[in-house]
Amino acid sequence: MNISTRQGTAEDIPAIFELVKELAIYERALNQVTNNVDKMTRDYNEKLFDFFVAEVDAKIIGLCLYYYRYSTWKGKRLYMEDIIVTESMRGNGIGKILFDATVTAAKQVGCTGMMWQVLDWNTSAVNFYRKYGTNFDNEWINCNLDF
Repeated sequence: MNISTRQGTAEDIPAIFELVKELAIYERALNQVTNNVDKMTRDYNEKLFDFFVAEVDAKIIGLCLYYYRYSTWKGKRLYMEDIIVTESMRGNGIGKILFDATVTAAKQVGCTGMMWQVLDWNTSAVNFYRKYGTNFDNEWINCNLDF
């Protein structure tokens, strides 16, 4: 199997949105997805996020979506919103390829580190991140405000 990765483009958004929905189904939360292809395309064009895709035979089978944030303590940080690999391709090292590409990109633009969230019940993802020496924070409470 020949896996390739590349920076995503606006033309990839319909395909990556299908991966977003697949992740929402996996996380038992499809009803919480209010985003759509048009909104994602607009937000991408406004440079609110960027992404890498993984492909096999020119078909997108994985995604890592990220954006930059600023920490008053640490400076520029990359926030990794999601790594998604289509279910049939999981276990082939695609997540690692996407994660490594994202780490490299963060370093290239001078980030002081990366941040992301992982569901505590997603043991395969937790174990994957442990291999990188990830610090898991048990002190901070995640908050959100929907509009």
